[in-house]
Amino acid sequence: MKIAISGKGGTGKTTLAALLAQLFRQAGHRVFAIDADPDANLAATLGFPQAAGITPIVEMKELIKERMGVDDLNGVITYFKMNPQVDDLPEKYCVEHKGIRLMVMGEVRKGGGGCACPENTFLRELLAHLLWEREDTVIVDLEAGIEHLGRGTAQAVDVLLVVVEPDLRSIETAGKIKRLATDLGLRKVWAVGNKVGSEEEQEFIERQLAGWKIIGFLPYQREIAASAMTEGGLEVEQLAAQKEIKAVLKALESGASAPPRAKAPGSKTLQRRFR
Repeated sequence: MKIAISGKGGTGKTTLAALLAQLFRQAGHRVFAIDADPDANLAATLGFPQAAGITPIVEMKELIKERMGVDDLNGVITYFKMNPQVDDLPEKYCVEHKGIRLMVMGEVRKGGGGCACPENTFLRELLAHLLWEREDTVIVDLEAGIEHLGRGTAQAVDVLLVVVEPDLRSIETAGKIKRLATDLGLRKVWAVGNKVGSEEEQEFIERQLAGWKIIGFLPYQREIAASAMTEGGLEVEQLAAQKEIKAVLKALESGASAPPRAKAPGSKTLQRRFR
């Protein structure tokens, strides 16, 4: 199963990604978690030792230059490959903790950094490999949008979960994400309500997201806020709302599975030149 998670910043999408990764692992799945949010917190939330010291893939400049076949003239990029070899990278550059493997993608910094196209292309090809070719259950923690997803990678995602809270700005962001995802061909864009403190707040989300499939509502949990003050990360067994979280997992297992995938698009060698 391939799951991407998005939503407005602060809604709890990284928390949900971490909890689902733990639950899938406990259910016997091989889990590969991908932090594709520039504000990378998934490693810390999962309790990875020395999470701050994990090097994001985008900062591996020599690796990207070598794999992309970058040719530059006086500092201006004139040529690079569009389908670099990436199939060996997950095993080489992932980190593992308690049976969950993790890769941190990192942020492409455009300002003053020249053309960002090779880095963006490299990250998208790596993500495409993880989604299309891996047998693992893959959980992608996206930023507040779907910047890392292209049309090809979006087609490999079984479901995009959009995390919302009882807040109009969160709802507006969810609507924008769904429109972008639909344009890319994502077939299943579902919602999870988070930090819901009352029936009135749940009904508010249901009214605002009329026409959406909402697969669960999670209450505000003090244990999650407390976990941010420790280095041990978040443990699903420590939460009072295990029933609600497991209901989200059950909904995914019963409704998000897809028929066998076709081969990933774009098997020919592609290159791009700039003039």
